Amino acid sequence: MTDRLVNTEEQENDLFESSLRPTTLDEYIGQDEIKENLRIFIEAAKMRDEALDHVLLYGPPGLGKTTLAHIIANELGSNIKTASGPSLEKSGDLAAVLSNLEPGDVLFIDEIHRMPKFVEEILYPAMEDFELDIIIGADGKSRSIKIDLPPFTLVGATTRAGDLSSPLRDRFGIVSKLNYYKDGELQEIVKRTGRVLGMNIDDDAALEIARRCRKTPRVANRLFKRVRDFALVKGKGYIDKDITVESLKRLKVDEYGLDQIDIEYLEALINKFNGGPVGIETIATAIGEEVTTIEDVVEPFLLQEGFIKRTQRGRLATEKTYNHLKIAKQEALF
Repeated sequence: MTDRLVNTEEQENDLFESSLRPTTLDEYIGQDEIKENLRIFIEAAKMRDEALDHVLLYGPPGLGKTTLAHIIANELGSNIKTASGPSLEKSGDLAAVLSNLEPGDVLFIDEIHRMPKFVEEILYPAMEDFELDIIIGADGKSRSIKIDLPPFTLVGATTRAGDLSSPLRDRFGIVSKLNYYKDGELQEIVKRTGRVLGMNIDDDAALEIARRCRKTPRVANRLFKRVRDFALVKGKGYIDKDITVESLKRLKVDEYGLDQIDIEYLEALINKFNGGPVGIETIATAIGEEVTTIEDVVEPFLLQEGFIKRTQRGRLATEKTYNHLKIAKQEALF
């Protein structure tokens, strides 16, 4: 499941993406309102010769939170240190990262919502007063000491803003939600990827990929990479609409960006459970997937695009699903 072509979560084979990342706000496509606000906040911080306020970026995976964090550091002319919430298991892990910061550094913590609570509490004085409170010694001989930290900017990224505690969320001066991309923006991203990777792609082909990438740049770049392979081996050495449509058909990514697992889910919902309502555990058993996988990976896009509804009694297939799968809706007998 984690290796699905249209999965928006980062995968190991996405390492090529780092070479595609824009490095300035001018190069970054989409999220215009966030970009313009950040441009002003960064410029104002530089004029005051102060550290930029701490920044929280939230939204679905694959929309460019990590890229924006690196751009913020670049626009500030600062170094960036990176960590992830799950890797900061002990207080000492975070203390070590914080004590190595230089004045003006950007500290980027991905999946910040997954930090343990007792580790998170070390961030409070660090963010507010640039102080590190640590306890040394053990048992009855322990004592608390304060270490001054240089001014720094924390950039936190999360796909689950609701899981952040209020004390942590309140310490971010700049909070920005990244939204799904429009087809035109994604088309530009795909064309830029083509230029960076030295592979010509025409406008129609770029738009076709844009329409099938679940409104997510990460998926767009992944689809581009696979279509490029088909174009090199089966096509004319460049990417046109014909080779794009053929490639995506062979990759089983349809015109909505649904793949085989999405279709299995929707077909089970209709054919096995008459369109619902049916509980998620029952659907998971029917298609042989974990409940958490269904909730976190499969359903968000289906809900967003209106293929299913989530009700108190369970999942329901919508009219859009029947039309898309070309299945006639069976009316209830009673």
